[in-house]
Amino acid sequence: MKLILAIINHDDANTVTQALTKKGFSSTKLATTGGFLMAGNVTILIGVDEEKVQTVIDIIREHSHSRKQMIPTTTEMSYGYYPSMPVEVVVGGATIFVVDIERFERV
Repeated sequence: MKLILAIINHDDANTVTQALTKKGFSSTKLATTGGFLMAGNVTILIGVDEEKVQTVIDIIREHSHSRKQMIPTTTEMSYGYYPSMPVEVVVGGATIFVVDIERFERV
């Protein structure tokens, strides 16, 4: 048994979980924050048999999209902060961890 932890962009969360459910996979969504932008993400937990791991990863990959976003930056000067040119960054996609499960119980 494996536990898949997928950190995805908030904008892709519903699409990913609906696709997983449609293919028969149960999941748990957790609201998370992190990364360079300190933006809202969703961490999805999915417990699956080892032979189904790649299927779940393929579903996540298909429904998690990278996108470009402009973020404002500031420059600190002696009298305060001054706005500078926005910077384009790539957000979205997915970060996926697959870990072994030592024990699993439904109670």
